Amino acid sequence: MEPDEIIRVPRVPADLEYHRVYAGEKRKIGRGFVAIILLFAGLIVFAQLCLAVASTVDTHILGRTGFTPLMHAAGALALALLIPYSMLLQRWLYGIPARSLHSVAGRFRFGVVGRALIVFGPLLLVVLSVGFLLTPGSRVPWSTADLVAFFIIGMTLTPLAAAGEEYGLRGLMFRVVGSWTRGPISGAILGIFVTTVLFSLFHGTLDPYILGSYLVLFGAMAIITWRTGGLEVAVVLHAVYNVSAIVLATALHLDLGGDLSRRGEIAGTPANLVPSAGLVVITAIVWWTTRKSGPARTPAISSA
Repeated sequence: MEPDEIIRVPRVPADLEYHRVYAGEKRKIGRGFVAIILLFAGLIVFAQLCLAVASTVDTHILGRTGFTPLMHAAGALALALLIPYSMLLQRWLYGIPARSLHSVAGRFRFGVVGRALIVFGPLLLVVLSVGFLLTPGSRVPWSTADLVAFFIIGMTLTPLAAAGEEYGLRGLMFRVVGSWTRGPISGAILGIFVTTVLFSLFHGTLDPYILGSYLVLFGAMAIITWRTGGLEVAVVLHAVYNVSAIVLATALHLDLGGDLSRRGEIAGTPANLVPSAGLVVITAIVWWTTRKSGPARTPAISSA
């Protein structure tokens, strides 16, 4: 007598766009709100814990106060922790394997990362540099040790912080909100709108130029995630954007701490939108290259 065939129950639904992986017969709106609340609660808790440790070390060991490299590293680390945390929430609340948060392929596509870095990285670096050139900023004296520390943090932790934002917002939250509608197009529109507006406002400014730059940045990341079927390109662009900004700001001896603490009081200029033009071009290129294939989908044979 032949043994019973082992049937593996699919864990990642087949032939779905990235933002529709949580979608089903039931929209699970209540569960989605729980996921979003836990996501932001985790961000706040991680930030408070990391900043508290950094402040203690600065005050009692290094004898420093104010905005220091260690405080900056703590903020970046708190955002980086959103990567495993978002995967954990997906696995716990939706029963979907953590690795599927990378992309519809169920893995991190390093080839996509390499191509995005080569093709889009230089363009974004140039437009961001032009924006800095046209934007005045207050200078402060930094020691050589601090400048080196900021550079190391910028090269190591800042890309992880950018990735953390993408996994939390364009990953988990985009999928949550994108599953609330009946169809993929309406889900994409709702997911892009909600994640873009909410996270832009979360940065604490209503200045039309600065807020506008955030809306373009986060809107572009959401659209690109949708069309490419994963977070890789968005992570690359966000990392290049943030790393370039940190390195340029320290190279120009700008007041990083003051700009971050007074973000809601800073008056923007049209120069703030210069990088936005580059992001619009990049988004248009991604859309054009996927115009025939459409947004990438999960494999036709769903993964277990």
